[in-house]
Parts: sequence; C-alpha cells; structure tokens
Amino acid sequence: MKKLLLAYLLLVLVSACKESAKEQVTAEVISKQPNIIFIMSDDHAYQAISAYDHPVSKLAPTPNIDRIAENGMRMDRAYVTNSICGPSRAVILTGKHSHINGFRQNGDRFNGDQPTLPKKLKELGYTTSILGKWHLDGYPQGFDYWNIIQDQGNYYNPNFIKDGDTTQVEGYATDIITADAIKWLDKQRDTSKPFFMMVHHKAPHRNWMPALRHVNKYDSVTFPLPETYFADNKGQQAAQEQLQTIYTDMYEGHDLKMTKTQGNPQLAHNPWTTDFDRMTPQQRKTWDAAYQPKNDAFHKANLHGEELAVWKGQRYLQDYMATIAAVDEGVGSILDYLEANNLDKNTIVVYTSDQGFYLGEKGFFDKRFMYEESYRTPLLIQYPNSIKAGTTSDALVQNLDFAQTFLDYANGTNLTKDMQGQSLRPVLEQKIGEADFRSVLYYHYYDFPAFHMVKKHYGVSTKRYKLMHFYDDIDAWEFYDLKTDPSEIHNKIDDPAYADVILRLHKQLDSIQNVYGVTQKEFEQAPKERVAKEYQNFRRLRGTPMK
Repeated sequence: MKKLLLAYLLLVLVSACKESAKEQVTAEVISKQPNIIFIMSDDHAYQAISAYDHPVSKLAPTPNIDRIAENGMRMDRAYVTNSICGPSRAVILTGKHSHINGFRQNGDRFNGDQPTLPKKLKELGYTTSILGKWHLDGYPQGFDYWNIIQDQGNYYNPNFIKDGDTTQVEGYATDIITADAIKWLDKQRDTSKPFFMMVHHKAPHRNWMPALRHVNKYDSVTFPLPETYFADNKGQQAAQEQLQTIYTDMYEGHDLKMTKTQGNPQLAHNPWTTDFDRMTPQQRKTWDAAYQPKNDAFHKANLHGEELAVWKGQRYLQDYMATIAAVDEGVGSILDYLEANNLDKNTIVVYTSDQGFYLGEKGFFDKRFMYEESYRTPLLIQYPNSIKAGTTSDALVQNLDFAQTFLDYANGTNLTKDMQGQSLRPVLEQKIGEADFRSVLYYHYYDFPAFHMVKKHYGVSTKRYKLMHFYDDIDAWEFYDLKTDPSEIHNKIDDPAYADVILRLHKQLDSIQNVYGVTQKEFEQAPKERVAKEYQNFRRLRGTPMK
C-alpha cells in the first residue's frame, strides 16, 4: 500500500513538473510576443505629416508622429483598397477586400461574426481593446474593452458607447480618446498578457474643428496651395462630375466657419448644426472670440472669384492642420507612456490613416478617388526589437496587409490562411528587396451614388503606372504614367506610345480580379432614380435650387 501511494505521489509530482514546464514555455512564448498599438486617424493626408517632408507639413510640423518614423520605418508607397472610412476599417479588421468581408460602402453593416484580427490575437493570448471611432454599425467583437465614439462622432462633447450604453462626454474628442487609451494601458489591461490596442481618432475628419487651444495656431501661416488647385480636369470625366471641390462644394459655415455678416457670430450655411450646438456656452464663447476677428477681416476684404477661392483654400488648410495638432500631442503622450514604463522596446507602434486626403490638389478635399492623394496613406511603424530606426521603404503595401503582419509577429501565421494580404515583416526587417514584395495593387471603390458623387471605379497600379475604370452612370478609362505625370493631370489612355503598357495592365487587372475572387456582382449599376435622388439630396444640403 505504501509503495502504491509512493508511486502515485511520484506520478503527481512528475505531472506537476511537466505542467510547470509547460507553463514556463507558454510564458516564454507570450513574453516574446510583442504588444501592438495601432493608432489610426481619420482622413489624415500623408502630405500633412512632417516626416514626409511635404511643403504644407514643413509649416505645420508633427514632431510626435515623426518620432515613430525616427524610431522605425517610414513607408512611402502605402495604399488602401477602398478609400472611404467604413470599408477601410473592415479591410483592416479582416485582412480581406471589401467584396469578401461584405462592407463595400458606408451604410453597409459589418458582419462582426466573421473571423477578425482581434479575435485571432485573443486566440494567441492577447488582451485587446479599441478606443475611439468604430463607424461600422453594430458593436465591436473580439475586444476585451471597447469605448467607441457614436457614428462619425463630434469634436466637442461627443457621445461614446460603452457596454451598450451611450453617454455624452464633455471635452474634446481627440483628448478624450487619448486619455482613455492611456487609462487602459495603465489601469485596466491584463498585465499578464501581451496587448493589442486600437486607438482610432475622429480627427482630422470633416469639419476640421481644432481644439480650443489650437484655434488660432496657424492664422498667420500662408500655406502653399497645389499647382493643380484650379485644374480643369480635362480628359477626366469622373473628376469633372465630382462634388468635392473646396471653392464650390464646401459649406461656408459648417466647413469654413464663415459668418453671415461682419460683427455677427452667426454661422453662414450650416446644414448640420449639431457640431456647434452641442458645445457648452463657455466653449462656444471661446470659439467665437477666436474666429470673430478673422471672419470680420474676411468681410472687410470683400473677396470674389479666384481671390475668394484662394481664401477658402487657406481657411481649410489652417483649420485642418490645427485639428491635427491635438492628434500629434496624443501620439506623444502614448509614446511617452511606453518609454516611461519600459514598454517601448517590445511594442509595435503603428501610425496610419484610414485613407489619404486631398489638401487642394485638383481643387479637391475629401478622398474616394484612386488618384494618389486619396489612394495613398501615411504609414509609420516602430518596433525597436526588429525594425531599424530611421529606415524607409518604397515597397507597394496596403491596409490589406496589417492583419497578417500583426499575426506574423504574434506567432500566428497559421491563422492567416483566409486572408488576402501579405505580412510586411520581411519589408520592415529589410530581409527582401522592396521590388520583390509586390508588383501590383488592386483598388475598388463602390460608394456611388452617395455624398460627393464620385463614380464607382476600380483599377490596378504599379510603382510607375496606373489604370482605372470609372463605371455606373459613365464608362470611362484612365491611365497615368506617375514618373512623367505625378499629379495625374494627363490621361494617356488613348496615347499610342503607351499601348503596350496599357495592354499589360489590362491583363494584370483581369488576373488580379480573378485571384481576389471579384465577380460580376461587383460591377452592378445603381438604378437611375436613385442616382437622381442623391444629386437632388446633395443640392438640398448645399442650399442650391432643386432642378
């Protein structure tokens, strides 16, 4: 009996030792998994980040966002698959194109039951959170903690949704989101696990309302307007028919904060009053005191024609860049926290935007087009354990690649088989040549008829060339040589000198659509009645007579 008992105790001891060793191995694996912080702003143009050295950003630097580039890699040819808010977020969460994840355009409902990045990271032992803009309808899945801004959100005193409850929070949206992120890092996360945190800012989305401390930040700065500001869009039917031109389509009160008359703080045309109505009396008083003198100066100047169009461009850029200032401060706060708590070495930090944005190129604001300013997005990544500081890359990458990249670093490549991107790890660690990563990108935009009335279109791009097809109520092809025409002004689709290149791109387009599973469903046209109704709705919002 004693021998039997001794044998049993020995068996228990051996089993316990095995379990202990297993736990140690598990803990060791987890400790090697990096933390991941994914910071994404909304509509932040790469031209507006000083790490990219654009003339606009030289006058309005972003020193904290630049720190990520200094600590890691700046990616110079990062693009999106579909340049619009909700679809971009769905692509990032799933690692799949819009027609596969089911969220093609704003207004669709994201199927949160499908496999997503946060769910897969949880399988790998991560604790997860998302803070800020969601904009996918429904509630987030796969996150241990979420506190999301309602719909598009408001800059001042926005509504947040947490655990199904909606609460108005007094303050400035960017500051609230940043504070919530740091609170989660410091007080709420499970410190026994690696973490994945998505920090999604509303800023600098339309209507570009800076924090009160920044409302006069760039009043004395004259920003350079693009050479194409007054482009005629010759040979570009879709560009001619868009409704997103700064000097024609911006709302004077809502977007440009112009007033009706001198000495009167009442805003000019402002179809969406909630952004200003929800400000506290003191916030509005401070705001009006900051804008009144410059609005009065505008009324005195009595500008018309081209001078007025230039003034609008300046007001837009001054507000847009001032709105980014709080985002930059927030990024700095997060980086400071990581460094102060010895988390920076084993944490991947990404800064990006859900798409690019126009800063007056072709006269435009907004995004949607496959032209570079809209299609291309900023992408800065630091991870001191693996990414060499101060590096750059020209590799062709997309937001389609984020999920696979993070899963690669988290030891979860076995969970990426259903995804359509590629891990950026070999590019980030400079283990392959930039040209060897990817040779062609696919883009597809569906949101028509909708706001700004940019036509549906799809296309392919290489490092030098771009072919796109606009369809639905038009049928137009465009082709550009980015080497000789970086501003994409000259549509060379009918130029015989490029016939062979265009033929090759058509073949690549057919091939890549086949690889990505694009079917005829993706080329459906909207009913003519719906198109007409949307044009009428836009005229109503613009305050122009109905036709």
